[in-house]
Order: sequence, then C-alpha cells, then structure tokens
Amino acid sequence: MVEAVQGAGVVVTGAGGGIGAALARRFAAEGARVVVNDLDAGRARAVADEIGGIAVPGDASAIVGPAREALGGTVDVYCANAGVASGGSEAAGEAVWAQAWDVNVMAHVRAAHALLPDWLERGGGRFVSTVSAAGLLTMIGAAPYSVTKHGAYAFAEWLSLTYRHRGIKVHAICPQGVRTDMLDATGSAGDLVLKPTAIEPEDVADALFKGIEEDRFLILPHPEVAGYYQVRAAEPDRWLGNMNHLQQKWEAAG
Repeated sequence: MVEAVQGAGVVVTGAGGGIGAALARRFAAEGARVVVNDLDAGRARAVADEIGGIAVPGDASAIVGPAREALGGTVDVYCANAGVASGGSEAAGEAVWAQAWDVNVMAHVRAAHALLPDWLERGGGRFVSTVSAAGLLTMIGAAPYSVTKHGAYAFAEWLSLTYRHRGIKVHAICPQGVRTDMLDATGSAGDLVLKPTAIEPEDVADALFKGIEEDRFLILPHPEVAGYYQVRAAEPDRWLGNMNHLQQKWEAAG
C-alpha cells in the first residue's frame, strides 16, 4: 500500500474505461475513496460499482464541485485523465481544434483553478495529468492531438514548478501506445507507431504508483521515451529526420 493515497479522496476523469478505469481500480485497491467520472454515465457507474467508488458522470471541466461534495468536502488527488485523440493536420476543422484544446488542456486548467485555493490553504494536494508521449515528442497524422498534449504537459510542468514549495505534488504520465479504445481510434498511424510496443492500462497505473512512491514528476510507462526525448532536445534535426521517415512510411502504406 502507498501511504500517500490511503484514505485519500480521489477523482479520476475519463474513468469509464482504459487508463482511467485502471487508475480508479488501483487507487481503490490502495485504500482511497474514488470518484469515477466519465461522460458516459453507464460506464462510470459500472466502474464505480465494481470498485466501491462513487459515480459522478458529466463533463470533466465542471466536475470538481460535485466530486468534492461526493467525497465529503475534500479532494486530495485529482487525475485529469479524460482526453480526445483528435487526428488530422493543420486543415482539421475549427471544431476539432477547439474540442482538443478544451478537453486536453482547458479541462486541466479549470480543474486546477477550482482545486488550488483549498490545496494551497491546506498545504497539500496531488494533480495527476495523463498527457502522452506525444506531449514530449509528437504523433504523425495528429496535429490537434500533438499540439494540445504539448500544452497539457506544459501546464503540468508549470503547476509543479510554481507550487511544489507549497506542498502541491504534480505527476505527468506520458505513455506511448496503450491498449484502449483510443489507440484503436488512431487508425493506420497508430498501427505503425504505437501498437507494436503497446502496453496494458494496468501497466500505466503501476508506473504512476511507482512514481508517487519515488516522488517523481515525469512518469514514463515506456522507459525508451526518455531516450527519444533526449535526442529530440540534443539533436532536433536528427530527431525530425527520423520522424519524417516515419511520416513517409505511413504515407506510402496509405
């Protein structure tokens, strides 16, 4: 058991399946009181019933108040996990870009805005952002997803550097492929780049809890991402060239 989460009031958004459901199950197994949030009320209730949690369905951007009430007044851990895997290029429609920004970035900002006054007053709170390796690197064929996941990572990083001395813990989870419905929705690009090394949602939960125990900000369920990230920073043209080769391979296969 991880002492930091035993008895904690935890909220997991997008928890009706995939990574979110795995996180909710793990927090419950570790002795936390878990609010399961999802737009799909039926899926939220199914997971909540399974783990002895509380279903609070609805838009993740407006969940903090109802979740706090469901937990008896206090949210200790907030997992900003809900996301959309928006594909497309610069030509993707305005509505696609707007949804990606709203769900992948602004939902995190709104949650932090609602949570931080209480956390700063108490001197403690934990914000877990499910980002993606696309937030550190990028993803071919998915400009809205890649750009907004960079934004999600940047916001988590900003929260950590701004408030860590005031007791706020922040974790950014950045996996590559995870065997979920979202991976299936990535189509041929995901088949090429992500599926060969895809892991289970439970592996992501394991990586998070190891990171919590070690008090680490950056959580890499695929350890090889660290090497890619280093090359991207130290040799950007080499990295871009390698990614462009993947892009060409994808185009040729399509």
